[in-house]
Amino acid sequence: MSDEFYRIKRLPPYVIAEVNAMRAAARAAGEDIIDLGMGNPDLPPPDHVIAKLVEVAQKPDAHGYSQSKGIPGLRRAQANYYARRFGVEVDPETEVVVTMGSKEGLASLATAITAPGDVVLAPNPSYPIHTFGFIIAGATIRSVPTTPDENYFRALERAMHFTVPRPSILVVNYPGNPTAETVDLAFYERLVAWAKENQVWILSDLAYSELYFDGNPTPSILQVPGAKDVAIEFTSMSKTYSMAGWRMGFAVGNQKLIAAMTRVKSYLDYGAFTPIQAAACAALNGPQDIVEKNRQLYQKRRDVMVESFARAGWDIPSPRASMFAWAPLPPALKEMGSLEFSKQLLTHAKVAVAPGVGYGEDGEGFVRIAMVENEQRLRQAARNVKKYLQSMGVNTPVTKGAA
Repeated sequence: MSDEFYRIKRLPPYVIAEVNAMRAAARAAGEDIIDLGMGNPDLPPPDHVIAKLVEVAQKPDAHGYSQSKGIPGLRRAQANYYARRFGVEVDPETEVVVTMGSKEGLASLATAITAPGDVVLAPNPSYPIHTFGFIIAGATIRSVPTTPDENYFRALERAMHFTVPRPSILVVNYPGNPTAETVDLAFYERLVAWAKENQVWILSDLAYSELYFDGNPTPSILQVPGAKDVAIEFTSMSKTYSMAGWRMGFAVGNQKLIAAMTRVKSYLDYGAFTPIQAAACAALNGPQDIVEKNRQLYQKRRDVMVESFARAGWDIPSPRASMFAWAPLPPALKEMGSLEFSKQLLTHAKVAVAPGVGYGEDGEGFVRIAMVENEQRLRQAARNVKKYLQSMGVNTPVTKGAA
């Protein structure tokens, strides 16, 4: 009897887990760690959403099995969201399925549509499920860049010409995790045309659809006429409504992909707890002031982080969306590598960040910073970082006042 399991052998050690373990040990020892590593919202959902959860949970008949593809009211609520936000009409019966977060949705779809040996085009760096969801399903990954420029489309063309078998799936993620990159509708129009020409499915992860800044809304790929012929899109309530632990998400788009995913899910789960689905309806159908409130809060945190870290001696590009900053290592410490830098920052500055190499080899030289602490804590993190950089001989700007 072998303990060498095929799919486990295909999974490399989870690099980010090393930093997570160090953070947990430090906290267990009583150290005050400012955790900017995991994208775990520190805000609660709206009161009326929690009230709906409690109300439905108190009903005696609410505790049985739910529906794997989601209760009808929730699928209608998501269809209404797409019409309201993007001007896109979707059929809640055939073009919407409820998922236990976008992560589970991507994994279920990978299981449904991937055969061993299939080639999937996935961004590098990327959120791990964008690659490993397909690796677990038996596919082979060919990496493509994340930066939405001419080089991106040249990489797609090279992949189609020089890969055997030809790639059949492309994963895109904008606003990006971890890179926070964004795209406009023209990018999606070109991408849909390319996918149709090359007979490739597009899987779009739009988990950060509402965390856009400076008044520049992020588009949906489904706004492109004919996109539903080749595309499916995943959204999540985790960040928009501060419901990360509730595990509520959606897949919307191509009917064949939705049907395949729904069928696989019917074998794997009975859907989320019905009171959670009812509360998700309340979030989507109810007052939307929480969405703008969260957006403004994260934008303010972004501004505080970028400004205070710059005064500490670490210049970080200002993200245009998402709850993350994709930060290049300080030039003087670049040779240290992202994993060692993250460990040093945790040990000496008491600040946890995620090493970029944990998101793919092209993430080396960067760390991901999650804006999940309040402004006071972000400023404290900057002060701690400044002391660490000075201890490493890195010159920091001379400014009045503290970082």
